[in-house]
Amino acid sequence: MPNRAYKYRIYADPQTAEFFARCCGVVRLVYNIALEQRSSFWRQFRKAEGKTISYPSQARELTAIRAEVPWVAQCPIDAQQQALRDLNQAFRNFFAGRAGYPKPRRKFVNDALRFPSSRVGAIAVLNAKWARLRLPKIGDVKFRDTRPISGAVGNVTVVREASGWHIAFSCAFEHETPENDNPPVGIDRGIVNTVALSTGEMHAMPPTNLDDRHKQWQRTAARRNSRSKRQAKARGHAARIAAKAARQRLHWQHVTTTRIARRFGAAVLEDLKIRNMSASAKGTVEEPGKNVARKAGLNRSIRAAAWYRFERLLTYKLAFLGGTVVKVDPRYTSVTCSKCGSRDKANRENQAKFLCLSCGHADHADVNAAVNILLAGTLPSAASETSGGSRGLERAA
Repeated sequence: MPNRAYKYRIYADPQTAEFFARCCGVVRLVYNIALEQRSSFWRQFRKAEGKTISYPSQARELTAIRAEVPWVAQCPIDAQQQALRDLNQAFRNFFAGRAGYPKPRRKFVNDALRFPSSRVGAIAVLNAKWARLRLPKIGDVKFRDTRPISGAVGNVTVVREASGWHIAFSCAFEHETPENDNPPVGIDRGIVNTVALSTGEMHAMPPTNLDDRHKQWQRTAARRNSRSKRQAKARGHAARIAAKAARQRLHWQHVTTTRIARRFGAAVLEDLKIRNMSASAKGTVEEPGKNVARKAGLNRSIRAAAWYRFERLLTYKLAFLGGTVVKVDPRYTSVTCSKCGSRDKANRENQAKFLCLSCGHADHADVNAAVNILLAGTLPSAASETSGGSRGLERAA
């Protein structure tokens, strides 16, 4: 069954917010100590116990610690056990080659408390705007009820963000995937035009007016005394502004991917190596990089465009509607003519203009690339030839 998340803002009083923060600190400590145990003492544990450290063994030790340390026992055991489960899954992903070695958790970074649905009370709707939920060791938590929840609640997570505390419900629901006979579309992702479709449409992520304010508060925080309350206040302002800008970008991506998923049955994307594309150009002391400042600006633009998140959102929305996402080799799509197949760097005069030197075909460069991407994903022979050679004239006809 597919899952869907519902997220709401918590308006906690100072005492509840302080308790949330203290519990997040305990959960982070449990995770980091368990990570240190697995990293440094796994040989001793295997020699003494005859088996490796796992979630059950660490969960038993957590119970013993809670009996001896009162301030650990004051926080919900469910959230601490979930941290151990997260660590166990992190090591599974590492040994399976899906992720790197687990790293310690940091303060103020992804602070969260997760509870299984069996340990929380029922949601009580107070009125048209507010609802309430009872959490173990915490009590009643009031949140802003902005939309109804559908499906069976699996996990409940309390998470801290720059704008405050939020509560999220992970819900599983029944869904029958429909047949999707809509046409395919090629999509070219870029900087100036965030998304260009093979139909000729271009969508640019709207610029935010928050960047200057964010930089101003960052400079203000840098000028203030280190570790002072005034510096912390300035950093809080900067974090809230950055979080708002991130929400605006996410909203635009949700709206855009939903429209594409409803119109088309398949989306063909370039298989971009985004991590390599946004790597630093600083180089080393012996071999310093070139155009470092320009590359740093490009990297910021790539990260702001959030190409991978766009792909992830579009993938699950198309799958929900019976569609699919196809990824093709990105080489030469921007310099190949979508009409005659001629491939020449001179075909692309600049960022926006494409003019084929062989047949005279003119188009926006991003739209031409999107058409090439569509051809590479829908024509079996075109996929290999786009990556390795020119396309034949008979196929363009």
